[in-house]
Amino acid sequence: MPVSAAKTAPRRPAPWGRAHGGVRAAKRFIDCAGAAVLLLFVAPVLIAAAVAVKLDSPGPLLFRQRRTGWRGKEFHVLKLRTMHIGSERLRVAMEESNEADGHLFKIREDPRVTRAGRWLRRYSLDELPQLVNVLRGQMSLVGPRPLPVADSAFTGEARRRLLVRPGITGLWQVSGRSDLAWEDALRLDLEYVDTWSIKLDLAILCRTLPAVLRGDGAY
Repeated sequence: MPVSAAKTAPRRPAPWGRAHGGVRAAKRFIDCAGAAVLLLFVAPVLIAAAVAVKLDSPGPLLFRQRRTGWRGKEFHVLKLRTMHIGSERLRVAMEESNEADGHLFKIREDPRVTRAGRWLRRYSLDELPQLVNVLRGQMSLVGPRPLPVADSAFTGEARRRLLVRPGITGLWQVSGRSDLAWEDALRLDLEYVDTWSIKLDLAILCRTLPAVLRGDGAY
């Protein structure tokens, strides 16, 4: 099913597309410096979370999933494993239980999620390994979330999501997360692309921790 944005606002030129090299370099510097500092800061949390994952259920520590990112390039997003082994193969059989729409797949009481996984997801601790994706240049600290759909699935206005690097957090994540319908999430992603600035990135980063601690829409 193609990702479309038929009900979004009329197209506007994206500031990111007009940003000069200096501004782009500044965003990349903030990404690299921020990811490096955060990795050092959250290292004890990552170690504790990793131990919880290994003790809770058998399987690898990290979960790697192919996602579509900047300019339609595919990469493997890194996450702490929150599901039992073989859960990806069960997704097709569980489509009728999907509580999201569009290309989102969410189930509040997903039976595939481990006990440790529920705790990690509530506070988004499973996303911390994506700081490595940021250092690799595959992601940004702030931007639209990368989705597990092919580049060809993005059509029309929705392709503007691919103008910027996908982010660990973004307008979508600080405005309701999984509680949002796809059309609302897409509208927020396009709003970010259309109004991007370093000031906006910093504002979203400041809103991220309170949103994570509240746990709204996290499952």
